[in-house]
Amino acid sequence: MTLGLLYSGGKDSTLAAMLLEDFYDVTLMTATFGITDDWTYARDTAESLGFEFERLDLDPDVATEAVETIRADGFPRNGIQLVHQHSLEQLAAVGFDAIADGTRRDDRVPTVSRAQAQSLEDRHDLDYIAPLSGFGRQAVDRLVESTLDVTVGPSEEITRADYEAELRALIAERDGEDAIGSIFPAHEQTHVTGAQDR
Repeated sequence: MTLGLLYSGGKDSTLAAMLLEDFYDVTLMTATFGITDDWTYARDTAESLGFEFERLDLDPDVATEAVETIRADGFPRNGIQLVHQHSLEQLAAVGFDAIADGTRRDDRVPTVSRAQAQSLEDRHDLDYIAPLSGFGRQAVDRLVESTLDVTVGPSEEITRADYEAELRALIAERDGEDAIGSIFPAHEQTHVTGAQDR
């Protein structure tokens, strides 16, 4: 069975891929609006881990809507949630038997409710899988520490291929770099650079 996994090159989506690879033919799919070439970081990580990789092109109008939502709210949650839902819809349309993401049990954003998951499955005749949905952050960190080589740092410094990087670029273009710090809370990101003894 084939499975497309939304992939950022970070620890969560990489661990999700590793958990699923014994059961599915996994293709790592990095969603991009084409605003930056950050998607190449995920491609490089996928290739170093031996996974198939494809780029998943998103609708630029959704980026515009997400940025307007973020600017109006003054925080990123709803905008990022909008982009994640759009990404899952685009991924579901590719034609995989199953789709997945790296959302964890205690994630605040993005999230996928049971109703959203069932709707995706029913409308696209596929399985939606969230392999980390039973894992908290500590459990993920312990597994990652023993299996992956990871770079960790402030969000604005870590090379990564998630939606936030492109949304940040759009906001900086419209409102200046200083707007980023007032909208996005300080947090750490990860970029997987390889696997330990894989």
